This record gives sequence, C-alpha cells and structure tokens, in this order.
Amino acid sequence: MSDVNAVKKPRETDDVPVPPTLRKSLKNRHIQLIALGGAIGTGLFYGSSESIGLAGPSILLAYLIGGLAIFMIVRALSEMAVEDPKAGAFSYYATRYWSKRAGFISGWNYWFNYVLVAMVELSVVGSFVNYWFPNIPKWVSAVVFLVAIAALNLMGVNKFGEFEFWFAIIKIVAVIAMILGGLYVIIANVPTASGIRASFANWFTIDGGFFPHGLMSRNADGTWTGLMMALVVVMFSFGGTELIGITAGETENPRTTIPKATNGIIWRILVFYIVALGVIMAVVPWSRIDGNSSPFVQIFDSVGVHAAAGILNFVCLTAVMSVYNSGLYANSRMLYSLAKQGNAPAYLGKLSKRGVPVGGVVTSAIIIAIAVVVVFVWPEFAFNYLMSIATIAAAINWTMIMVTELKFRRVVAAGDGPAELKGLKGREALDRIAFKLPFARVTPYVVIAFMALIVVLMCFSASYRIAVYAGIIWLIVLFAAYQLTQVRGGAKQAETQKAE
Repeated sequence: MSDVNAVKKPRETDDVPVPPTLRKSLKNRHIQLIALGGAIGTGLFYGSSESIGLAGPSILLAYLIGGLAIFMIVRALSEMAVEDPKAGAFSYYATRYWSKRAGFISGWNYWFNYVLVAMVELSVVGSFVNYWFPNIPKWVSAVVFLVAIAALNLMGVNKFGEFEFWFAIIKIVAVIAMILGGLYVIIANVPTASGIRASFANWFTIDGGFFPHGLMSRNADGTWTGLMMALVVVMFSFGGTELIGITAGETENPRTTIPKATNGIIWRILVFYIVALGVIMAVVPWSRIDGNSSPFVQIFDSVGVHAAAGILNFVCLTAVMSVYNSGLYANSRMLYSLAKQGNAPAYLGKLSKRGVPVGGVVTSAIIIAIAVVVVFVWPEFAFNYLMSIATIAAAINWTMIMVTELKFRRVVAAGDGPAELKGLKGREALDRIAFKLPFARVTPYVVIAFMALIVVLMCFSASYRIAVYAGIIWLIVLFAAYQLTQVRGGAKQAETQKAE
C-alpha cells in the first residue's frame, strides 16, 4: 500500500526532490542595463583624464576603434550564447568547442581577474564613504559592502539583476546630466573657468589641435604618447561588457534579449564615451584636464552646480558597488561552470533552493576579502603586481573568446553544433546560426591581431610593461595548475579502479 502511494506522489514532494537549477529570472530590462552598466565605471568618471592626456581630442577616435573591437568580441560571445546559453559562458564554450585545458585557463583567468578588480573597488570604497564620514575606518566600509553585496547575491539572481538595474540607472543619469550641462554651456555661451569660449571647434584649434601627439610620439622624459598609446587605456576601460555572456544561462529569453543588449553596445559607447568626452573637451581645453579633479566635476562647476563633487562621489560609490556586485555574480557562475566541467571542486557546482551557487558566492567573497587585506597591508605589491595580472587577464580573455568562436563554427560545420544546429553540416549549419558574428570569416583574426597590437603597445609604457611580464608568468601558472589537476585526477581515478 505504501509503495503504491509513493508512486502516486508528485515529483515536487520531499520524497522525490527535484534538483535545484539556475533560475531564468533576468528580464530584458535587467540585461539591457547590465550590459550598459558594465561599460560605465569609475574609469569613465575619473580615469578618462589619463586617456585624454595621452591623445588629446583624438581620444574620440581611440574610443571608436576600441569600441568597435569590443563590440565584435561581445558579438562573438553572443553568437555562442544565443545558440547554447550556459552559465560560465566563455569557459563552458572553451571546454565544449576547444578543449578542457582551454576551459580551465579561460575560466580561472576570468575568475581571478574579477577577484582583483573587486579587490581594487572594495579597497577604495572607504575613500568615497570618508567624503561624508571621515571618521569611519576604510576597512570598516570595505567589510560592510563586502558582506552586504554577498548577502544580496545569495538571495537569488533576480535580486542581483534588480540592484544592478538601479546601479546602472544612477550612472546613466549622471552621464546624461553631464552631457546636457555641457551642451547648455556651449549653446548659451556660458563663461568658463578657463576663460576660453566653449565650442566644439576647440577640438581642432587649441593646444595642438585634434592630434596634438600624432599617432605615437616620445616626450623628452622618454614616455610615449599619442593615439596608439591611448588605445591601451581605452581598451581596458571597456572591461565588464562581456558580462552579457555570463547572464545568458539565467535570462528569460536569451534568443531575443541577448542580441538586443549586444547590438545596443555600439551606440552606448558612442553616447556614453564619445559624446560625453567630446562635450567635456569642448567646454574644458583638453590640456587643462589634468586629473586633479574629475572632468565631470569641472563640467558641473561650469554651470554653477557647486555640489558636483558630492554628486560625483555618490555616483562613484554606486559604481564601485555595481562592479563588486557584477564581479561576485560573474565569479560565482564561473566557478559553477568550472565545477560542472570537472575543472574545479565539486562543491562549487551545487545550487541552493533559490538556484544560487552558494559555494561559488561564498568562496569568491572570502578570496576577495583576503585580497582586500593584501591591499591594506601591502598596497605597493597589490597595485604593482596583482593589478598587472588583472590588466593582462582581460586581453587573454578577449583573445580566447575569439579563438573559441572560430572553434565553435568548425564544430557547427562538422555537424556537432548545439540544440537545433546538431546534425546539420557545412554551410547549411552555419547559415542557421541565429545571431551571426559580422564578417565571421575574417573578424576573429582581425580582433586577435588587434589584441596582439595592444600587448605590443603595452611594452612601450613603463606602467603597463610589468603587466606583460606578469601575463607571461600568469599563463605559465595556469598551464601548470591544469597539468597538476590532471595528474591528481588521474591518480585518484587509478586508486578508485584499484579499490574496485
């Protein structure tokens, strides 16, 4: 009798538990704002001073060129994500279409990159808090935000998406307000602090014109400047845009949402980088943007908003929280994917009832906390060496995405593609790809060559040269780590077979 009753019980009962899965809870508006927010950070609000100093007004071309490269990288990732939406994105794709070693290197490289990025963001969050509350120790602010964002991520992917949506809204409003304020100064001929009339003609008539340092030139102190050197700074300011691919496994309708978000990247770069910086350099002569204060503050000061520093401080605080929120989300999903591939401990592949990889969230948060301690105790080591790895890790990741896309197309053409593509071969299979990478026969090679150029250019800069050296060492470490895991895995398998 009891056996009959047990058979009749639904699968949702505790007798036959349904394994938890990732929840497809991210809506179109979440993905759109996550994609946009990933491209806007403190680098735009403060770091743009460095890139402007290197290239002057021609920095607009650098952002256009770099933006086009990033767009193609995300298009390549999205091509795979639409056909085969999975958590962990490029790590999963590298394993599935390239090799287990490639998946290991891609996944752990990306995970460690975001650990270091989150490390920097949390280490400076105290500076923003101290603007209003100078007596609060910086480490206390770091702890509070670390715990709060970790708790948020444990609540479920929908909570992550909702908070990231509003974080992005704040950044967008700030950039649009700056653009409108700058346009008002130009159109109304408002007097500026520099005494020079605000005009777009200033791009071409002030301090050397549009190309003040040419494509590449060497200063008296031996440093290199120009449009080519600015490309290095510009490329790394786009870090985070590839987060779209990570979200594909938890998106309600990836076949429509991912293409919309991806195609929107190009105009977002045009508006939020090129238009914003173009307006800034029309109001403030490029040579007077020295980094002592944010260009955004200078714009707001020009229109009489003297609370600009406080407003920007709040915006940057939310930007920091946004980066850490996105980083913890991406890292937990990356560890989940690595565990499913057999490239990470099995506990990282387990999900809570809310569909959250708790092991990945907690483990990433603990490692990030340790990294933040390193910053406070050994700041020179952290910023000189650890951040060098973070810098080069982005270039490694983007290059691997393009190589994986090439491998993906070969697998599809061979008849072993995912989902609806499986069984189709050759041109028929490739034509059925729903969201194709433009000019797919040549684009991956062009982007890979471009990334190689960026690495070469990094060697001309003392601050970036160390990143190239660190990158070589980092790749050796990753290869060695993979080989070590394979040896241990083989030994464990041999012991199991012997016991049987």
